Amino acid sequence: MAQKRRRGFKAPANYEPGRKPKGGRGRGPHAQGRAADGDAPDERRGSERRGSDRRETERRGRPDVHARPDRVARPERAKRPDRPAGERSGGGERARVFAFDEQGAPKGRERQGASASRLPAKRTTAADAAAASFAGLGLGGNIVRTLAEQGADRPFPIQVATIPDALAGRDVLGRARTGSGKTIAFGAALVERLLRLKAEGRFGEEQRPARQGKPKRGERVERAPRRQARNPKALILAPTRELALQIDRTVQPIARSVGFFTAQFVGGVPIEPQVHALSRGVDIVIGTPGRVQDLVNRRKLDLREVLVTVIDEADHMCELGFLEPVQRVLRQTERGGQRLLFSATLDGQVSELVEEFLRKPAVHEAEDGATGDVSHRVYVVLREDKDRALVELVSRPGRIMVFCRTRAYAERLSEAFVDAGLSATALHGDLSQARRERNLERFASGKAAILVATDVAARGIHVDDVDLVLQADPPDEPKAYVHRAGRTGRAGSDGEVVTVIARTRQKRTREMLQEAGIEPEFFGDYVPEGAVGVQRAGWIPGETPREDRGRGRG
Repeated sequence: MAQKRRRGFKAPANYEPGRKPKGGRGRGPHAQGRAADGDAPDERRGSERRGSDRRETERRGRPDVHARPDRVARPERAKRPDRPAGERSGGGERARVFAFDEQGAPKGRERQGASASRLPAKRTTAADAAAASFAGLGLGGNIVRTLAEQGADRPFPIQVATIPDALAGRDVLGRARTGSGKTIAFGAALVERLLRLKAEGRFGEEQRPARQGKPKRGERVERAPRRQARNPKALILAPTRELALQIDRTVQPIARSVGFFTAQFVGGVPIEPQVHALSRGVDIVIGTPGRVQDLVNRRKLDLREVLVTVIDEADHMCELGFLEPVQRVLRQTERGGQRLLFSATLDGQVSELVEEFLRKPAVHEAEDGATGDVSHRVYVVLREDKDRALVELVSRPGRIMVFCRTRAYAERLSEAFVDAGLSATALHGDLSQARRERNLERFASGKAAILVATDVAARGIHVDDVDLVLQADPPDEPKAYVHRAGRTGRAGSDGEVVTVIARTRQKRTREMLQEAGIEPEFFGDYVPEGAVGVQRAGWIPGETPREDRGRGRG
């Protein structure tokens, strides 16, 4: 028999060199001889070891050199009948089995939701919402009064479609364009739903310390224990800081009118004030996935009592790479809780959220509510004349938003507008959170007529009466174009969208507009005042191109 391979040996702590071990615990013929001299305990232990070795060798199919001939092998135990996978031995209850295929997708597990692309959507038009009112949708008097103070007298189609199902406790999937009133739709429904859950006793009993009488003079009284802060009962996730802050501005008055408190949890600001707010108690958490997950990891935020969760702009959140953080956050909320998901489009990653977290959702698609007439124009400008063209296009009365692709270009263009004598401000990721809020407030209050922003700011900025959306850098996909154009034409007012492109992007821009279903009123050349580029035949520098001249030159 081949000699066994030697292995490393580590002496125990109580090892003494030269001391013989007590008793015969060895294997082989020497151990059998010592056992025959009358060492009964060692014989019993040796036989147990040899029996275990024999069973091990029989299992492996090798002969046992230490087997005793006087021992009769025990009969093999009957095998248990095979049970189906996932069945427990104690009863018929099925356990959760997690298995994955070669692509990493779960298999053998029952999914609660259905594919988002296969869910039929109920479309609500402006005619359906004409005779509706917030009180008729089921909202309370305080909430209706607060909405009227904010200027929302009558509901929009998306609000008429989603509020009744949200109040009934169903999961809701709402599809509507930017600026259609989604914030009030889920904000008012969320607050009213929490009121009903509190009346049903779902919040639990708050433990308050017993009141003690007035102590006598000279009597020493122990301080009452501090009451444990209440955990949040609702969560609203937004992709950007600006959108989260604007959601809080809309939801906070509605929540305060019925006694609920909200708090903002976004990145870019110190975390200590947010921790302090959690220690005092918060009912509705509004924040971005990154900061919410950070607070959960620090064990400062407990999401186990969250009953209602809202995900706003889910498609943009997946585009920014927040799909996995959102999944981790939702898995920490109460299992079986209500989920409201609002998105302009249903892409593949949004479908993953729907399939995992929404249970038989009520799908609604609303018509654009109270939108005005928006005209679309595309100007082809030479590279050396682009800055002059942009300054000339924004030198007009009204409120203007300019979108750029990079942060550096947004900052440079904002400085160029200021040098030209225009009141402009910038909004991009390189600015601190305090400066971003200050610049956005300047634009919303009218102190700055021009806001130069990146694509991150294209989502969630709700500023009324934007007259012109100027795209200094054309978007790469039709979805981004739609969200940029959604900044104008709100609340029934008219607007204009102008896109400035180079001559090499004409084909791509036409394909993008065709895919987005937009027919521009004009698509042609534009020559600004004092152009240094090559002058085109038949053009007068500084004259805005007319449709009859520009048509066919794209």
